[in-house]
Amino acid sequence: MLRIGIIEDDPEIRETLYEFIELQPEFSCDYLADSVEHFFELLPKGKLIDILLLDINLPGISGIEALPKIKSKLPAVEVIMCTVFNDSENIFKSLCAGASGYIIKNTPLQQLKEAILCLNNGGSPLTPTIARKVIEFFQVSHKKYEEVLTDREKEIIHGMVDGLSYKLIADRYEISIDTVRSHIKKIYKKLQINSKAELIANYHKGWI
Repeated sequence: MLRIGIIEDDPEIRETLYEFIELQPEFSCDYLADSVEHFFELLPKGKLIDILLLDINLPGISGIEALPKIKSKLPAVEVIMCTVFNDSENIFKSLCAGASGYIIKNTPLQQLKEAILCLNNGGSPLTPTIARKVIEFFQVSHKKYEEVLTDREKEIIHGMVDGLSYKLIADRYEISIDTVRSHIKKIYKKLQINSKAELIANYHKGWI
């Protein structure tokens, strides 16, 4: 039996989720909290937990802010964000913070059950609109990088990926070290990154 936890501040939604989960023979609801702080208070008194349904807009600590804290206390728990927000910023902040799934609150309860079972079987449940946003993000990101970088900036990137120093990059392309530094600042700004490590990681992911 899967042990489920719920962190939801809306009493009506919280009770609806609780009653539905308790009616399912595959599930039991061992944690029911109206805030992250309340959830942490319950932890010492409760049982282990398999899957947590987590709202984002909560009193006190938000769901996204809480994710790393939750994962540090419960490393094995899988988290599904259950929220009204369907914007790209909240989706990707949640996924980057450690969420394994993301569904919208108006999702039918039977689909919620399927999402929980999907996650338990190794999947990453996303409602169709959320999945579409994920795909569009990667498509747009790749296209954006290709469009905003100049040919010279791409050459500088290749030099950095090859492990060349600023001086060797300058020598390779017959430009000054100051020009190399200027290009790198522009590259970081355009790609919204802060380090060579991030640049190389994005390169190997095929985003540049």
